[in-house]
Amino acid sequence: MKKPSSLKISISGVRGIIGDSLTPQLAGALAQAFASYVGGGPIIVGRDARTSGPMLEQAVIAGLLAAGGQPVDVGICPIPSFLILTKECRASGGIAVTASHNPKEWNGLKFISRAGLYLTPHQTEEFLDIYHQGEFAFVGPERLKPVRTEPHPVEPHLRKLLAHFDTELIRRRKFKVAVDCGNGAGAMLAPRFLEALGCETVFLNAEPDGSFAHASEPTPEAIAQIRRLTPRIGADVGFVQDADADRLALVDEKGQPLGEELTLALAAHYVLGRRTGSVVCNLSTTRAIDDIAAARKAPVFRTKIGEINVVEKVLASDPPAVIAGEGNGGVILPEIHPCRDSFAGMGLILEAMASTGKTLSALRKQIPKYIMIKDKIEGSAEQAHRLIGLLKKAYDGQGRMSLLDGLKVDFPDHWIHVRPSNTEPIIRMIAESRSSETAKAAIRRLKGRIAELRKKI
Repeated sequence: MKKPSSLKISISGVRGIIGDSLTPQLAGALAQAFASYVGGGPIIVGRDARTSGPMLEQAVIAGLLAAGGQPVDVGICPIPSFLILTKECRASGGIAVTASHNPKEWNGLKFISRAGLYLTPHQTEEFLDIYHQGEFAFVGPERLKPVRTEPHPVEPHLRKLLAHFDTELIRRRKFKVAVDCGNGAGAMLAPRFLEALGCETVFLNAEPDGSFAHASEPTPEAIAQIRRLTPRIGADVGFVQDADADRLALVDEKGQPLGEELTLALAAHYVLGRRTGSVVCNLSTTRAIDDIAAARKAPVFRTKIGEINVVEKVLASDPPAVIAGEGNGGVILPEIHPCRDSFAGMGLILEAMASTGKTLSALRKQIPKYIMIKDKIEGSAEQAHRLIGLLKKAYDGQGRMSLLDGLKVDFPDHWIHVRPSNTEPIIRMIAESRSSETAKAAIRRLKGRIAELRKKI
């Protein structure tokens, strides 16, 4: 099979490897197309803390200026803060230079609408048509606008967070918290937010310099530092953010990692115990969400993978969604803003602990236990679609099948899901069951079938 390109263009934006597929020239052209698409006006520009960020940010600013846009530079900024700012300041849109959880050699661009949301699939298609056709706006020197700066980009987000949560209740508990910002953008807001909640906080990797003390994706294997630190200092909870602070992983007071899937499950358990409404999540999110919602007679709506797919359903759900997200640690609290937000996740966990008086390990015991196995192989989206077509025939009649996003097959005691990644040139494979052996066996069978089928394409 042909080796896939590292450049990924999807509803999750554009991502690639610096020095390979993602260049300043490409970033500048995409920015020029975006300014042409939104019709100029003020456009927020910011980044996560990756070392390649300043280079790409300058290229984006140049592209926006060339097309008559007015860049508003916010520097390093958590992506949920960036989205809220874009809406609150009534900008024409925004471009965030970030590759989220991808390794440090990657970077990317996320394109944001004036509503402070990622572009929908339809909007993305319109914008990329302009880019591919090269139909960019050009302005002369007399129409070039000055670059503006916004020195306090996290303020609207911080105000919304503090207005939503029961801050006095949380302050009274005087929690001790360990936080690993992963040398990412979360360090721009986490200290202020947790201080406002009265937490005694010990930070790891809180310098937003993109040095990546560990992998940006906050998997249990990548967060050994905070697993050791949390019980050593007697912390009530450990929080871990990814590079742009939209995802949150949890470590309990004993130093045990809960896994990213449990972040949304815990948040849903707490919110649904206090609010009536629906839950929105993607196809790959744990079945524990269905169990939690069923106990409270709350409907669950599942979508394709990708934050904007979840958000679109949030905005259209009936009854209204009171909690949403993705099983990768991405909690969406619609009342704050319809976006994945690690800070909203922190607030929900702290408020749940404060209101119940329970430790995080005790709260975890209330969540139905499932074992999820994740794996991946190298492969392009085209290769994934060909494989999925063959897998559909192989699994036909064996379970409840969904082709909404790749191939998902639900069996009574487990499920499997195969799909192309939106962010990397890989094909993702997931299996989940209450039994570890059942989940492992399901992923082995799936990988075996894929290995055989790959010989045919």
